[in-house]
Amino acid sequence: MDTHTDTDAHDLRHHGDAEVRDEKLIDLAVNVRTNTPPDWLRERIADSLTGLAAYPDDRAARAAVAERHDLPSNRVLLTAGAAEAFVLLARALDVRRPVVVHPQFTEPEAALRDAGHEVGRVLLREADGFRLDPAAVPEDADLVVIGNPTNPTSVLHPAASIAALARPGRTLVVDEAFIDAVPGERESLAGRTDVPGLVVLRSLTKTWGLAGLRIGYVLAEPETVAALERVQPLWPVSTPALVAAEACMTRAALAEAEHAAHRVGVERAHLLAGLAEFDEVRTVAGSEGPFVLIRIDGADAVRETLRSLGFAARRGDTFPGLDRNWLRLAVRDRATTNRFLQALDQALLIGG
Repeated sequence: MDTHTDTDAHDLRHHGDAEVRDEKLIDLAVNVRTNTPPDWLRERIADSLTGLAAYPDDRAARAAVAERHDLPSNRVLLTAGAAEAFVLLARALDVRRPVVVHPQFTEPEAALRDAGHEVGRVLLREADGFRLDPAAVPEDADLVVIGNPTNPTSVLHPAASIAALARPGRTLVVDEAFIDAVPGERESLAGRTDVPGLVVLRSLTKTWGLAGLRIGYVLAEPETVAALERVQPLWPVSTPALVAAEACMTRAALAEAEHAAHRVGVERAHLLAGLAEFDEVRTVAGSEGPFVLIRIDGADAVRETLRSLGFAARRGDTFPGLDRNWLRLAVRDRATTNRFLQALDQALLIGG
């Protein structure tokens, strides 16, 4: 692992949606589950439109999230997607040495920099399987951000390793936007109240297909929740988003998400098996998320050829710690994966 504090040329504001915008491509760049939201959720959201004349009231959704994680409501803050939470943290917390563990989702660092913070980086290495060594994080870091499972590496870090980062006077932010794609939500820290300074961020946009609705939440100590709420705009989460959040906390919804997580595991195994057939492709071992990270010499050129063949893949060079030889691929159904593998075969032949 390496530690860096300098700014480099990585485009921290580039996200997967830019890969498919304005073009009709089969989308392997965005990690939202296909064929979502389900009909029952779409109907609940549609029914909520009759109440748009009233200002949003988050009490029921907040209580539902709290009950789902066995927490009091004052440990929950609803946000316009998990991305808003990074902005709130950057603005609300008085920190002197924030550190982001990379490669990971770039929005937390971008939000911190926009708020005037100098951000340190701990870069996990391919040679270590992009695995976390808690000792690599500087002892004087008073804010540490890490994803679990990490986007884009798909590595699921042990909860004990992440909890070991906690210190008195340190805020430990764990981005669990993809944890509901892991069967049993293994290694989640949501609901833990014994880890000092813990802030867990969750998203409902990936599993439920609600990226356009913007809904997520923060689980943290009451004092932290109150601090974030003070810098949050009035009525930040719309009524339809609040209804969706409440609906996704039911037992039936959680059971459906668990089933989807198992399905993702099956489809991911099929994708990895297909990728293993290519000598030119190296995959990150132990993928646990709804996406995989692969390395191909000259992957940027391969990506462009894939686009000409109708497939969008997420470029890796915008993630600190990665370069132009990396691509992230969303897990899709078997038929789509088979078509992609055929296109990849063509792209590699053209590139060769």
